[in-house]
Amino acid sequence: MDLAQTYELWRGWMQSGEEPLAWWQTFFVRFYQAFIEGDRWQQYLEGVGITLVATAMALAIGVVLGVLVAMVRTAHDQQRPGRPRNFFLGVVNAICKVYVTVIRGTPMLVQVLIMGMVIFASSRNYTMVGALTLGINSGAYVAEIIRGGLMSLDPGQMEAGRSLGLNYLDTMRFIVVPQAFKAILPSLGNEFIILLKDTSMISVIGGQELVFFAKNIVNRTFDAMFPLIGAAVIYLVLVMIFTWLQGKLERRLRQSDRR
Repeated sequence: MDLAQTYELWRGWMQSGEEPLAWWQTFFVRFYQAFIEGDRWQQYLEGVGITLVATAMALAIGVVLGVLVAMVRTAHDQQRPGRPRNFFLGVVNAICKVYVTVIRGTPMLVQVLIMGMVIFASSRNYTMVGALTLGINSGAYVAEIIRGGLMSLDPGQMEAGRSLGLNYLDTMRFIVVPQAFKAILPSLGNEFIILLKDTSMISVIGGQELVFFAKNIVNRTFDAMFPLIGAAVIYLVLVMIFTWLQGKLERRLRQSDRR
């Protein structure tokens, strides 16, 4: 008797209640219908793929926004005292401060709901709407991480670059940012892991990702335990993999510093 036949037999016994099953038989039936029946394991893999794509898109948006906001706020804070303030820079800095304050001061779930049900209510691609929302949210936190790294460097680094004839952007790109990157890498890695887990919120507006497919299986099997625990285990494995990769990158950077 193969697995499918065993499953059908034991499921019939369990549903009829005529012959009680042992705990391991019940476990097998629930596990089989959550992951194997109808090749449902493929839905989990599809959810993982969409989750990783959404995370990558949100991370790219967050890093771009974070770098721009951090550079504006750092440039504003590092203006030399006694010199006239740049009015345009002050206005942009005020906008950036409002952005960071609003995003960090409101819950992620509320932001996802507003984007999905108010701003992009006419859209049907809720996965991309969710990824955009995550990217905008992440940008505020990445901005503060990068700004902290930039402000922690000796101001003489900027002055040295300017004395070599580099403009502000080139000095940031070739001198300041590479040095700050090593200091902020652990925090950026943690932000990426948080972003990966926050993709689960996309499902509340109907976006497709891992939890979305797990909930679909729950609706078909009327058993929430194994699909949701399976999704949690998959998230845990992904986080462990990325944590290992982050640690490997940090060790490599430390080794390059010793050379």
